[in-house]
Amino acid sequence: MRSIAWQDGFVIFLDQTKLPLEEVYVETDDENVLAQAIKSLAIRGAPLLGIAAAYGFALSFNKLKAVDARSLTACIERTTNLFTSTRPTATNLFWAVNAMRHVAIDSAGQPAETIQANILSAAKALHAQDEENCRLIGELGAAILPNAASVLTHCNTGSLATGGDGTAQGILKAAWELHTLKHVYIDETRPLLQGSRLTAWELKKLQIPSTLITDSTAAFLLQQGKVNAIIVGADRITLNGDVANKVGTYGLAVLAQYHNVPFYVAAPTSTIDFEMLTGHEIPIEQRSGTEVTSFGGRQVAPEGVDVYSPAFDITPNELITAIITEKGVLRSPYRTAMDDLKKKDLSSMVRRAVFH
Repeated sequence: MRSIAWQDGFVIFLDQTKLPLEEVYVETDDENVLAQAIKSLAIRGAPLLGIAAAYGFALSFNKLKAVDARSLTACIERTTNLFTSTRPTATNLFWAVNAMRHVAIDSAGQPAETIQANILSAAKALHAQDEENCRLIGELGAAILPNAASVLTHCNTGSLATGGDGTAQGILKAAWELHTLKHVYIDETRPLLQGSRLTAWELKKLQIPSTLITDSTAAFLLQQGKVNAIIVGADRITLNGDVANKVGTYGLAVLAQYHNVPFYVAAPTSTIDFEMLTGHEIPIEQRSGTEVTSFGGRQVAPEGVDVYSPAFDITPNELITAIITEKGVLRSPYRTAMDDLKKKDLSSMVRRAVFH
């Protein structure tokens, strides 16, 4: 079950706005369709946004018939602006755009066919790397979960959100295969119900025992001792270990600390913003108030009521037990762990895969 693929010059993606009632796949050779899919949440999940943007570069460059310095620069800037203007919070999207820009710049002076091949190879390498990242995160995370784990998760972090089995959900899948996972509780994740629409759908397909709860039930569940670990994903992680994730995550972290339950964040290193010091600097996407005032297409609030609807919140590092990445499990002090990772040239990963 994969949510995006490249096939014969087209990108095929699963329209996540139709789930769980319909599995609708969209086939396109237009990068503008991909960008709109990101905006509308037909494509969502931090790692998947990066993959989609990378394939968007491939589609954009495939339209170039001849390449000179001016047309190359124009294509780079137009495609960059197209995708960086879609959603502001997830680092992976900007990381992928930067990687693809460098591939295009490094290809300057070569024939159009060579540039197009380089761009596509880079996009495929980025996709393959994320699939491998998910596998490694799953293995590392499953190893630190308690035996007979009963886990609470928030939003959606599976194959619908990544290029592989998922980040937090990849850990759940790996633990289930090791027979160390007992049960999963799924927050519905208001207001867009990524938990009930997407995570519940995926876990059912994987035949992993799970129970859907309302977001407000989580505290009572923890009070009853029914959860011994919480695992979530991330959209951006700063140098001090602060984490931006789907709104509601911060509340879970506070609950976890009060009830003495470990709180884990699972994300690839492409989610780490090595230029941002703390969570206070993270741009938080504000969503339309209609996502709160309407439910299932029916208005459930008074006309004209004021709405505050951030898509994400910030969990401070002191509430996080560990951050599980493909390069290892990071623990406090996070700044030291981040500095060690920063020494590695992560941005050149895709370029190395293409040119070496």
